[in-house]
Amino acid sequence: MNISQKYAKTEVSGLNQVELETRALIKTASRLNQIKENWEQNKGDLVDALEENRRLWTIFAGAIGDKASPQPEELQKNILTLAMFVFKRSLDILSDPKPESLEILININMNIARGLSEHPE
Repeated sequence: MNISQKYAKTEVSGLNQVELETRALIKTASRLNQIKENWEQNKGDLVDALEENRRLWTIFAGAIGDKASPQPEELQKNILTLAMFVFKRSLDILSDPKPESLEILININMNIARGLSEHPE
């Protein structure tokens, strides 16, 4: 492990759950945006980027669907519905890839990240 990897690991280990989730959402949105903005050069990364985003939303859906989740029932339903939309949209993009199709996934991730950062509790 090089020095920058050690630093990144240490930096992440000091974050609380909300900060980790916010960073993960921003990171995946940024990656999708990079592909969208530089489509011809980066469209080969689309499958991996969508898979990374799907894994992130699978974690969110699993955590919120857990019976021990402290979140209100309505929020749980909304997050699960949003996760299902993200999964379906990702499949749609894979079947008909276009850069503009990524915009909704980017916006969802960024809006959720913004909401988390505004309400860190």
